[in-house]
Amino acid sequence: MNQQLLLRDESESIFSLPDREAADSWDALLWRSWESFTQGEPPPALRETILHSWQRSQQYAIDPDRFIYTAPPASKLTAILENNAELILVARSIMENLLAYNPDGHINLTDAQGVTLHFCGADLTPIGSILREEVLGTNCTARCLIEQRLVYVLSGENWKFDLRKRRRQCAAASVRNENGQLIGVLTLTATPDNFNVHTLGTVQAAAEAVGQQLMLRRLLAEQQSILETLNEGVIVCDKQGRINTLNRYARQIFSGLNPGNIPIDELLQPQGGSLLTMPFCNDIELQFRPAGLAPLSCLISLMPAPDGGRVLSLRENQRIRAITRRVMGVNASYTFDMIRGRSSRLQQAIHKARVSSRTDSTVLLSGESGTGKELFAQAIHNASPRQQEAFIALNCGALPRDLVQSELFGYADGAFTGSRRGGSAGKFELADGGTLFLDEIGEMPLEAQTSLLRVLQESEVLRIGAAQPVKVNVRIIVATHCNLLDAVEKNAFRRDLYYRLNVISLEIPPLRDRREDIPELVNIFIQALCTRLKRIPPVVAPDAMTCLQAWDWPGNVRELENVIERVVNLSEGLEITRADLPESLQQVSASDAPGGIQPSLQNLERMHILQVVSEQQGNLRQSAQLLGISRTALYNKLNAWKIDYRAFRKNDA
Repeated sequence: MNQQLLLRDESESIFSLPDREAADSWDALLWRSWESFTQGEPPPALRETILHSWQRSQQYAIDPDRFIYTAPPASKLTAILENNAELILVARSIMENLLAYNPDGHINLTDAQGVTLHFCGADLTPIGSILREEVLGTNCTARCLIEQRLVYVLSGENWKFDLRKRRRQCAAASVRNENGQLIGVLTLTATPDNFNVHTLGTVQAAAEAVGQQLMLRRLLAEQQSILETLNEGVIVCDKQGRINTLNRYARQIFSGLNPGNIPIDELLQPQGGSLLTMPFCNDIELQFRPAGLAPLSCLISLMPAPDGGRVLSLRENQRIRAITRRVMGVNASYTFDMIRGRSSRLQQAIHKARVSSRTDSTVLLSGESGTGKELFAQAIHNASPRQQEAFIALNCGALPRDLVQSELFGYADGAFTGSRRGGSAGKFELADGGTLFLDEIGEMPLEAQTSLLRVLQESEVLRIGAAQPVKVNVRIIVATHCNLLDAVEKNAFRRDLYYRLNVISLEIPPLRDRREDIPELVNIFIQALCTRLKRIPPVVAPDAMTCLQAWDWPGNVRELENVIERVVNLSEGLEITRADLPESLQQVSASDAPGGIQPSLQNLERMHILQVVSEQQGNLRQSAQLLGISRTALYNKLNAWKIDYRAFRKNDA
């Protein structure tokens, strides 16, 4: 009795596959089925799926006697192979392992369109061969493409006679991606004595292995992409300290280092212990001193790796400070073009400040309160090569004495009771690469002056409670309203620090020494304030301007701006007169003003035009007739003065 192996296709009844001794009789049976099919009679022994495939092949008018493989054009085939390079790479080793169990067999891989991508074993299917049913008729690969499941085809079930003559059995399984979509077919062709029920399971397992490997590769590639795009350095080492992974950010931080087989502690030289024995932590500041590189201070987190090693994530303190500065908005906004005034003393100060901006030397700004010392400091910074970096300002007189040093130099973790966990960077570190403006430097305590002198001499900052200093690159600008030399004589200010600060001395003139700039400043303040208040800017009458120029302005420009803001807010008309000014200003004598100020012709014209437009309630045609000018000329004047004539119209309500 012939032994038979039973195979089952999904949705099909049990079908008997003959062993080698019964192969000839089965071939004869399938041949009779073919003759019946060609004569239009029901085949005596043919699976339903094969019958449907034969019927489609007949409809395609495929000649079963003529056998030749067809392939896409060479350029298109090259593109197909390139697009499936990863699939071919993954499948190659799996196909070779599968071939070991079928040494005289043939294994081929096609894409989702039935184009052969790769083969191994017997040279039966050239690369590029199209195995789709509408091209080659019934075959195992074509059947898998259509039914998208594990299938097999006996030699006598093929449409082409040449495939039948090979007397080979085929099994094919679909290769799927992570979304379950068919992306290829893996087909095994074997002799009858090497083809059994286990062959189908082996092919199915191989196809699934290809899909799993593809998914794993893409998952690893995705994780690698995420690792590379992180804005923090990641270093993974094994339990011996050998580095396994180093992402892009870490490579940038430690540029020039070649990890090789050097242990991580030897490579990075962390201060304060070994990374392999350090307790796991989050956001702890640590300094590294890699060989051949400058010392580097980083915020690190240390976590366990699955193999007993360590995962180290780190961010440069310099980068953290840059982000902090961006969040704080610590940038200079003033430039030399924004310093208004044409007096000779002011222009001399501006010229000297422009020259000083070209260097990194320390600048000492002196002048009374309100003269604009910080404005000059910002302008110097914005005209310097450091303009893209931070501008940090600190008023030394506004801080309690015991906080000056921590604000300036920062403190380490646990430096004192109530200190922030992890420590805190001081203003020097935040200003690294940029400019630090120390206002009211004369109010700085003596103990802080000693630390400041060290920073100026060594270009490094030692945080309170820290063991190692941090290198900084900061340009210093200081300002004071008092006479520092007098403070030195009274032992209230260190003499050596004074000489270190007084490299470039720049005196800002008080407002009373440049009274000719007052009209321009007044108009600028009025225009800016009225723009915010959305109201028509009033005109300053000659008598009021005379009073403004005669006042001594002990508070300088700041006091002038405050007075103008008060007057504009309280005035209701289109003209600011002497009576609108504060009483103290009304009492000054016109003789105190320089040069007997004459009324401005432009102001007189402006006052007259606004008076007429106001009386005509914003009617430009009538106003122009009364003024004796064209309506266009009137409109242009109002537009130049940034006055909306519609504001003169009264509401109907």
